[in-house]
Amino acid sequence: MKYGAGSSDEIGYDLTRYGARRVLVLTDPGVAATGWPRRIAEGIGTYGIEAVVFDGVHVEPTDVSMRKAVDFARGQGEWDAFVAVGGGSAIDTAKAVNLLTSNDGDLMDYVNAPVGGGRAPSAPLKPLVAVPTTTGTGSESTTVCVLDVLSLRVKSGISQLKLRPSLAVVDPRLTVSQPPEVTAASGMDILCHAAESYTAKPYTEFDRKRPEDRVPYCGANPLADMFAEQSLRLLSWALPAAVRDGSDLKAREAMALAATFAGLGFGNAGVHIPHANAYPIAGQVRGFHPAGYPGEEPMVPHGMAVSLTAPAAFRFTFDACPDRHLQVARLLAPDYEWPGDPQDHLPAVLRRIMREIGIPNGIGAVGYTGSDVDSLVSGTVKQQRLLATAPREASDEDLAGILRDSVELW
Repeated sequence: MKYGAGSSDEIGYDLTRYGARRVLVLTDPGVAATGWPRRIAEGIGTYGIEAVVFDGVHVEPTDVSMRKAVDFARGQGEWDAFVAVGGGSAIDTAKAVNLLTSNDGDLMDYVNAPVGGGRAPSAPLKPLVAVPTTTGTGSESTTVCVLDVLSLRVKSGISQLKLRPSLAVVDPRLTVSQPPEVTAASGMDILCHAAESYTAKPYTEFDRKRPEDRVPYCGANPLADMFAEQSLRLLSWALPAAVRDGSDLKAREAMALAATFAGLGFGNAGVHIPHANAYPIAGQVRGFHPAGYPGEEPMVPHGMAVSLTAPAAFRFTFDACPDRHLQVARLLAPDYEWPGDPQDHLPAVLRRIMREIGIPNGIGAVGYTGSDVDSLVSGTVKQQRLLATAPREASDEDLAGILRDSVELW
């Protein structure tokens, strides 16, 4: 990882270390409009490297949008490396493009089972430089690529060690243009990454796997804990500050670090119930469209979708590891006046933060009612890769209870 204001000016030099002569820069139209992708491409060019910009990434990518990016890349000849400039949408799309220009087959061949074929790449991937412009997904440091499968109305992903970017270039200057609503939603994604990885099922409770069968998400462990704790400390003050004043560079720098730290944590330990619930919440959206996001089509941004069931989910998982839940609450709100029941401490802190930064009041505020719970549960149970990391096993009835408790949060 390369971190600091001005670090994105050095990407051309970084690419020379990989021997790159021709690279594809992937971004979305909104980020392209800031001028940063073109500036980065021009900087790459000063090192004698041809840089082609593809600005057709779809915010909250789908199988359709990712195939369009793959078709573009496959149709333009050989690439020595890829550069993703944007949020998780751009970085995840670049991961898919890298995978499918280095290996044969279709996107769905590699999507996690049971939604897709769960195929592992056989050939090595090219170098990928990830340059985040939002502070949330941590995709610059993870092995995961997330997408909506439109025909199934479900969110899923590809999880393979080879997807991890070769280099993360974290330049806080690029995040200043985030609208407050995007800062809030993506900030809650950071928070849930850190809290879920910290409260995940411990790695010592999984059966030992053969080396070739090991998966990226191995459960809570000391290394991931270290990154999660520091991410939560930074978020405790930086998240509300960055939402209040997007030009607060100190808060932006802290958010950029928190996002990457949380990515390093959950990319190793895993996430669980809030993320599993988020996939159908985003995938089954009907008419909701949040302020601050481009386009007019319905969407529930990933970080927002994750946060909406987090208070109820963490209340459910509390008994599995009370001390860890209480530590998350203390890190996020060291001066908070705690309510009487310890099981309510973390949910109360989360609700307070969500209200302060403008997150909607539960899944009801994004268009769902109690009658949608069964359909949402059906989508959640497809996320077995995530549910396996939960510290407490959740039945269909348990998941339904969490979702019903999340229709309205306050």
